[in-house]
Amino acid sequence: MERRIRIKAGAVEVAAELNSTGTAQAIWDALPISGRGNRWGEEIYFSIPVNLEAENAQEVVATGDLGYWPPGTAFCIFFGPTPMSRGEEIRPASPVNVFGKVVGDATVLKQVASGAEITIDRKS
Repeated sequence: MERRIRIKAGAVEVAAELNSTGTAQAIWDALPISGRGNRWGEEIYFSIPVNLEAENAQEVVATGDLGYWPPGTAFCIFFGPTPMSRGEEIRPASPVNVFGKVVGDATVLKQVASGAEITIDRKS
């Protein structure tokens, strides 16, 4: 089953597809979710009402990856290097469960300021 979501971050909107992991299913079941986004380098993250353990957690991710960060129960969107990155790699603060990917150009999220309202819902 294809599971697509819409992410509205301030004035920016992107679509994403969830993968077939348990993390993706738990987040899908919790939608819609909203909160205030925080910026950490070229990552947006915010706490969500989902509490999960690590699931094939990755130390390095790719542009557009959606990650769940277990220590902060956070939804993360990666679109470039973070303060932990070495060179051009994208490195979260600690390993994340990658559960989906932005469809199209994730770098448009560079326009989103810290504190912006983030809304995530199912895309029909």
